[in-house]
Amino acid sequence: MFLSSKLAKSFVFLAAAVFLGALPKSAQAQATLLLEEPYSYDGTFAGTGHAAVYLSRVCAETPTLLRRCNPGEQGVVLSRYHHIEGRDWLAVPLLPYLYAVDDAGDIPLYADSKLVSLLRHEYLKNMDVSGIDSYQAVGSAYDRTTYGFRIETTPEQDDELIRRLNLESNREAYQLLKRNCADFVKQIVNFYYPKSIHRSVIGDLGVMTPKQAAKALSHSAKHHPQMHLTTFIIPQVPGLKRSKPVHGVLESLVLAKKYVTPVLLFHPVLVVGVEAAYWTGWRFDPAKSALIFDPVRGLENPLTAGQRAWYIKSLSAMKHENVETELPNWEKFAAQTEPRLDATGQPFLGARGEGTTTQIGICRDNALRMSTPPQLVEGLLFARLDQELKSKKPAHASEQQIQSDFRLLQQVTKSREASLVSGVVKGTE
Repeated sequence: MFLSSKLAKSFVFLAAAVFLGALPKSAQAQATLLLEEPYSYDGTFAGTGHAAVYLSRVCAETPTLLRRCNPGEQGVVLSRYHHIEGRDWLAVPLLPYLYAVDDAGDIPLYADSKLVSLLRHEYLKNMDVSGIDSYQAVGSAYDRTTYGFRIETTPEQDDELIRRLNLESNREAYQLLKRNCADFVKQIVNFYYPKSIHRSVIGDLGVMTPKQAAKALSHSAKHHPQMHLTTFIIPQVPGLKRSKPVHGVLESLVLAKKYVTPVLLFHPVLVVGVEAAYWTGWRFDPAKSALIFDPVRGLENPLTAGQRAWYIKSLSAMKHENVETELPNWEKFAAQTEPRLDATGQPFLGARGEGTTTQIGICRDNALRMSTPPQLVEGLLFARLDQELKSKKPAHASEQQIQSDFRLLQQVTKSREASLVSGVVKGTE
């Protein structure tokens, strides 16, 4: 049974507790380095991605004024940006930072560029944040996959960090080579654990990169067990073009033919040396032994290869059973609709017909509540599951997430079959 909107909202605090490790009151707070994959032009050219830091017990009075969290609040993500309100950093609550919504029940099952643009616009309008790159401040999980590296901190450290950041001028001082997003994360994490993150003079030519920050923190945690490092994956929401693997500076050179070919012509020894160093020790897999983040249930084990194969076979069988049903190509169908928000702020799609407008629920909470033709919801869920079950090592979905989507798909299929039976009965009366 899918969760109602009210029930999902009651799970918000539970999700926070699970995400934070269900710590007792006397336990330590936590900080999480967020390593975000590149997309768009960054994914094509540089490939270094983005870095931010999530603080579980630090919240925001405003996007630039920090305070300790009240009971039930989930903390904020701090990140350095360029061209946003002339600020050096912004603080955004966790769920909005990832999904541009306040409630897990409002996260769309599948998102295209129009829907993401609407969600970002509405949330930023409420935040009163603007700027050329302001869209980066919310909805990160629509554009890319993120890797989390969580460490333990103390509430006293949180209080001191809040005091220091609130006293700073917080005026834009972004510099690509010296004060980028990874430099900011390095500053925050090293406040908690001095010298845990450092630059790589060789691997990144002395430039601080997001991947180097995560790699250095992981290495430090091996020598400092008190950090209690936990790694996890925040999957990209199905829909938009998938993000690319995150690289360091010289790693991009090694792996990108467009860079290697011209350099090889002039400096073949350099390229061979760099590649040898990369394959013998520079590699770092941020997904290794990582759990999967779910916005409601918290951290879960990733889908195994055997489980993935079983679900792919089951999905194929369900598609075969629907071969005589006119299921839409979801991407083409969604492109002809207009995304909207209902009175509660939950997103849905409006499809114009002959004098009528059909409302299609696209969240787990409203997919069955709206008077949507079941075959449309089936098309939505088939499109979502197709992306979730694509081959990745490790998987970027948990078995619980796939099970939840399959249960919803089965409910929709039963609803469609029931409506067909009802139509046949009425036709014979």
